Amino acid sequence: MTRIIIFGATSAIAHATARLWVARGASVCVVGRNAQKLQAVEDDLRARAAPGAVIVSSQADLDAMSDHPALIEAAIKALGGLDIALIAHGNLPDQALCQSDVQAMLAQLTTNGVSVISLCTLLANRFDAQGSGCLAVITSVAGDRGRQSNYAYGTAKGMVTRFLQGLRNRLAPRGVSVVDIRPGFVDTPMTAALDKGGPLWAQPAKVAADILRAVDKGRPVLYTPWFWRYIMLIITSIPERIFNRLKL
Repeated sequence: MTRIIIFGATSAIAHATARLWVARGASVCVVGRNAQKLQAVEDDLRARAAPGAVIVSSQADLDAMSDHPALIEAAIKALGGLDIALIAHGNLPDQALCQSDVQAMLAQLTTNGVSVISLCTLLANRFDAQGSGCLAVITSVAGDRGRQSNYAYGTAKGMVTRFLQGLRNRLAPRGVSVVDIRPGFVDTPMTAALDKGGPLWAQPAKVAADILRAVDKGRPVLYTPWFWRYIMLIITSIPERIFNRLKL
């Protein structure tokens, strides 16, 4: 029975992914900040769980990084071990506010970047010690190149992506996979304020199915939906002198 911990489990993508894992018979510990939403996720997964599967939850503010070690240890004790960790927490900050307010900028870097790296470090050391496991982290296509419309968010995601590259290089000889999940536009509550017209938007269930396949295969990087790999290849290939004239 696969044992999985999911951070940010109340997000639409994480919840959809948890449902697919539970349908396979996995035991899952879900972690989230909002107690009411977390309880709803736990109840939903428990109703879908296979006989004998463990479904537990932990309410936590993941910005409180001093709590991370105890949080992970409690989850591993409840599950009886750990095979997969999915880190999916974060928020979409107000770019204009971050530009004008240093504290707002630092706060979003903490939530979307530093707190993720804290969890990654602890989980990587756990998987390194046991010589197996998969660390999957939801970053974003926004981290591939800084753009004026969302460089606060993109900076944090880009920082995590570079960190994951180093972890992957370190842990590959130990049989541990590190999966960098880079979604494009996804129709979730986090993106509720954005215009969702056009063909580039995906549903959480589609992204969740892609995540499962990537984790199963130990793929290093997942662009989801697939076409974002080529969109970002074009964006990252634009020369800087031309790129600076664009409004992206």
